[in-house]
Amino acid sequence: MNAPRTAMPLGLSPCPNDTFIFHALLHDLVPAPCRFVPHMADVEELNALALRGELPVTKVSAGVLPHIMENYRILSSGGALGWGCGPLVVAREALSPDQCRTARVAIPGRMTTAARLLDLTGRFSGPREDMIFSGIMDAVAQGRVDAGVIIHEGRFTYAAHGLVKLLDLGQWWEETFHAPLPLGVIVARRDLPLPLVRATQAAIAASLDHAHARPQDSADYIRAHAQELSDEVTQAHIRTFVTDFSRDLGDAGRAAVQRLVESAAAETGRPLPPDGLFVPAP
Repeated sequence: MNAPRTAMPLGLSPCPNDTFIFHALLHDLVPAPCRFVPHMADVEELNALALRGELPVTKVSAGVLPHIMENYRILSSGGALGWGCGPLVVAREALSPDQCRTARVAIPGRMTTAARLLDLTGRFSGPREDMIFSGIMDAVAQGRVDAGVIIHEGRFTYAAHGLVKLLDLGQWWEETFHAPLPLGVIVARRDLPLPLVRATQAAIAASLDHAHARPQDSADYIRAHAQELSDEVTQAHIRTFVTDFSRDLGDAGRAAVQRLVESAAAETGRPLPPDGLFVPAP
């Protein structure tokens, strides 16, 4: 009789891109070095858990990396990077540059990539209000804030809330840095054995391959966690946020992540880890 495999928590969000990527891994449909147990939470909660080092492997916002890079390495697989996939700044009506500078803006968490991008633009210097991403559009529509940064499926549905786009933060990043936008990545604690981390990285890539080859396998799992999104919006979400970079960051993806981290690290005076940000090759 085979001994039970070691269980390891894996942090992920309920968003369709994560449930699409990780379904096969979490349901023993691909080889894996251990049994992964999902810890599903909003990405800002995952960021907070990573700040405390509580999850051995987890999805995080790229914006939190400067604060956890001493304790975590970045995996090459499972992330959300790409072109045309950035957060949007929306409002009830068009705002002038002066109005934007002083606007009260709702953000989906201070450690999110969305908040980091908003700071980088230098166009919004007013107060910020943290809230769960799913409540931001209603807060803007009801006038509780002047503008909001929306992520995930919000880019497909904001017009239905009577909102207008002020700025596409992804487009701003792409035009400014000529690089794909890193939204989120998978990280592993530095105290984990490298062979285990590399095997996990390979298992995530295999899980994504399975999702592409057999999308029907994950359909019910994705739908169960999709927060009442329509199938059309769910599929648009997956097409937008699951890209070639999700399987392997590659040189371009790693360079984009490094650029975002360096921009924040320079402001705080934090040095990058001497052995780098990423899981080293064998």
